[in-house]
Amino acid sequence: MSPTDAVHTVDVAVIGCGPVGALTANLLGIHGVRTLVVERSRLPHGQPRAFSCDDEALRIYQQAGLLEQVGRDMYPVADAEYVNRKGKTFASIALSEVDFGLGHPPLSFFDQPSLEQTLRAGLDRFDHVDLRLGTELVALRQDTEDVTLTLRDMATRHTWTVRARYVLGCDGARSTTRAAAGIALTGSSYAEPWLAISGKVAPGGIRVERTTFVCDWWRPAFVSPGAKGSYRMEFMLRPGETADEVCQPQNVDALMEPYVDPARFTTTRAVVYTFHHLVARQWRAGRVFLLGDAAHQMPPFMGQGLCSGLRDAANLAWKLALVLAGDADPTLLETYEVERRPHAAAMARTSVRLGRVFLARSRSAAWLRDKSLQAVQTVPRVRRFVRHFEFKPVPAHPSGLMAGDRRTGGVGTMFPQPRICTGASPTPHLLDEALGAGFAVLGLANSAVFRPGEWQGLSVRFVVVHPAGTAPEDLPPVRQYGRASQVDLIDVDGIISAWLRRHRAGAVVLRPDRFVFAVATANQTGRVGRMLAAALGAPQPISGAAALNVA
Repeated sequence: MSPTDAVHTVDVAVIGCGPVGALTANLLGIHGVRTLVVERSRLPHGQPRAFSCDDEALRIYQQAGLLEQVGRDMYPVADAEYVNRKGKTFASIALSEVDFGLGHPPLSFFDQPSLEQTLRAGLDRFDHVDLRLGTELVALRQDTEDVTLTLRDMATRHTWTVRARYVLGCDGARSTTRAAAGIALTGSSYAEPWLAISGKVAPGGIRVERTTFVCDWWRPAFVSPGAKGSYRMEFMLRPGETADEVCQPQNVDALMEPYVDPARFTTTRAVVYTFHHLVARQWRAGRVFLLGDAAHQMPPFMGQGLCSGLRDAANLAWKLALVLAGDADPTLLETYEVERRPHAAAMARTSVRLGRVFLARSRSAAWLRDKSLQAVQTVPRVRRFVRHFEFKPVPAHPSGLMAGDRRTGGVGTMFPQPRICTGASPTPHLLDEALGAGFAVLGLANSAVFRPGEWQGLSVRFVVVHPAGTAPEDLPPVRQYGRASQVDLIDVDGIISAWLRRHRAGAVVLRPDRFVFAVATANQTGRVGRMLAAALGAPQPISGAAALNVA
C-alpha cells in the first residue's frame, strides 16, 4: 500500500517495531484498537542484540496469544555461575530450582531476529492493525484531541500526515518520538566499552556449557549457550584498547578460545558497545507516551532491558483500550508511569549493584569479593537468597489502579498462574488461558457471590474455582451475561485456594495485566465492582441487578 493510501486517522500510532513496539501492537490488536505501526527498517533486525527473557515476559507473550510461537525458539537456562579469574565458582543461581509462580521458567534466552519475525507475523491476525515498514517519523504536533504525525517513506522521501488519538514511542534509546515530544533523559553512561559476540556453534564446539559470569578483574566476561544453537560472549575492553583492535579476527578468536572452539564458531555479530543507566524525565507528554529504551535504559547484568519494555506494553495497552472505548476516564492513563517507573528503577538499581559484584577491577577487590561472598553463603538463608534469585525485584506496584490506591498484602502484586482445567479443556493448562482479555473475578465455589450488573460497562469474567479432584465433565459450560461471562475451573494444585486463604479472602479481582486490583470476602464482589467502576470513571451500574450465587 502506498503512502497516498495510508490510514489517515487511527486510535494509536506505535513508533518503532522492534520487540517492544511489535508486542505493544499485538496487545492493542487483542483489545481491538485501531493501530498504525511505523518502522524505519523494511526487515526485522538481523542481529541478536537483546537475548534474555524472564517468566513475566513469557506471561506477556502468552497474553498476546503468541506464547506457542515465541516459545519454540526459547532456551531455558538451568543455572548461572559466577566464577573468578581461575574459573572457581564463588556464587551460583540454580534457576532450575526457582519457580516464581507465574507459569514459566525464570530465565530463557532467545534469538532476536526470530522473535521479531514472530511478533510481526502476529500482527497479521488483525485487520485493524496496519504495519508500515520503511517509514519514519519526521515530526509530531498535538492538541487537546489528538496528535498529528508527519511521516516519510524512506525510499521515495514522500511525506504525509496521520492523526492519532495517542502516540507510543517504542523507538529505542535514540528515540525520535522522545525528542519530538521534548522529553529529556537523566542518568549516566558507563565509560567501559564491551565487545559483544554472537554466533552459531557446530557440534562439539562448546567448551563452557553453562551460563557463566567470568568475574575476572583483568577482563570481566559473560558467556552462555543460547537459542537455536547460538552462543553469546561479552568481554570488557581493557583501558587503551580500541574497537578496531579487539574486533580484528585474530583477537576475537583469542578471546573466545577458552569458551568455544573458534574453528567451529560462525560469528553473526561482533560489536563494541557501552551501556547506560538513563531514564526519561517523564514518560508522557500529553498524548505521547514512551515505552522501553525510549523511557529507560539500564545496565545488562540482570538481562532486564527488554523485559522492562514488555512490562510497559502490558501495563499501558489495556488502559488505552478502555479509555478509547469509553469504558474509563483518560485519567486512568496517569497510572502508567506511577506504576511502571518504581519497578523499572528498582530493576535498574539491582542491575547496577550486580554489576559492582561482577566488575571488581583490581586483584585485591576481586579477592575480597570472592571471600566475602563465599563466607556469607555459609548462612543458609543468604545462600538461598542468592541461589534462588531472590534479589530480583518482585512484580508489584506500590501505588496506582488498585483498591485503596496503594499496595497492601496481595493488592498490587501479580497474581500467580497455576495449572487449571475446565470442562472444555480437561487437560491441565495455565490459568490465563481461561481468564479472557479483560478483568477477572476469582472466587471459591459454594461461597462467592457474583453480580454482573455491578460491573456495568466493563468486560469481566467471573471465575468459579473448584477444588482438585472435581471431575471436569461435572463443570457447567461458560455462561454469558452481556459483556460479563462466567466460567468454572478446577484448581489442579490448590494454588488459587491457598492464595485466597493466605490473604483471608473469598474472592480476588484481577486486572487485564493480571495484577491484583482487590481482595474481598465472598459476598463483597459487588462492592468491589462498584469501586473499580468508580476508579475507572466507568458508566454507573444498573440498580437492582440480580446476584449470582455460585453453586
